[in-house]
Amino acid sequence: MITIGDALVAMTPTSSGRLRFVHSFEKKVGGAELNVAIGCARLGLKAGWISRLGNDEFGHYILQCVRGEGIDTTHVQLVDGYPTSLYFKEIFDDGRAGSYYYRSNSPTSTMRPEQIDEAYVEQAKIVHISGVFPAVAKTNREVLLRLVQLAKQKGKLVTFDPNIRLKLWSAEEARETLLALMPYIDVVLAGEEEADLLVGTTEPAEIFARFAQLGIRHVVIKRGERGAVGNRDGEVLDHPAIPASVVVDSVGAGDGFAVGYLYSLLQGWDLQKSLHLANLIGSIVVGVRGDNEGLPYLDEIEVYLGQKQRIER
Repeated sequence: MITIGDALVAMTPTSSGRLRFVHSFEKKVGGAELNVAIGCARLGLKAGWISRLGNDEFGHYILQCVRGEGIDTTHVQLVDGYPTSLYFKEIFDDGRAGSYYYRSNSPTSTMRPEQIDEAYVEQAKIVHISGVFPAVAKTNREVLLRLVQLAKQKGKLVTFDPNIRLKLWSAEEARETLLALMPYIDVVLAGEEEADLLVGTTEPAEIFARFAQLGIRHVVIKRGERGAVGNRDGEVLDHPAIPASVVVDSVGAGDGFAVGYLYSLLQGWDLQKSLHLANLIGSIVVGVRGDNEGLPYLDEIEVYLGQKQRIER
């Protein structure tokens, strides 16, 4: 699978509460699309990431981390004059989290549509996109459109997580931009509020009907503690959530869900098994502080699914 997106240095507080009272942070790596690539790589999939980073210490740090995860970075470049994006997380004791972005003048704004490599798209089975990348810079929208057009031409499966960040753009701008991508999308993985913003309802049957009018008959609605409901070519299934043992950081749960669902698609699993894995990984992620630190490896998933026994000592 390949994806495209802006990465950030994630400054994670070492204590909970409002940032004005927090005095120390840990430097980590974040970014919605990158999180998905990391999760897929940990499950043993071949993953590639298209991006730009600042030619600064933070950019080198992110690139080093991504390479360490085994992700292909041949289409990642370091650029001068554009600082690597940054954000600070705010975490409360109940697991709620807030984000404060510093990503204007993003290095990804230097990308151009003609730089998307057709041969690279040809190698993929899945092209995964989210609504974050086009929100970061207006020029990214043409780049993203070129990517999905190529993917569609080459018969690749295009998966889409709206990941709407209203701190980056308005609801109206998000709706207009993302709906324009729908002719090139095969699978939608959306939260209830995101679906409401895009198609004007939170009722599953109506969501499925309205996406079907847009030509998309494979839609999954993420509902947090109430699990997920999916419609795959007319088969509708409501799958309950898998309770997390503990919730310490809710950031990245949706990306973990996407990882599980993409993995299941490449394995040819049915809808029930796909939703189960997606819910499982989402519940695992929230138990670890960090955007992607909780994303599991394949042997861990095999233990959770009862396919392998873990020997502790």
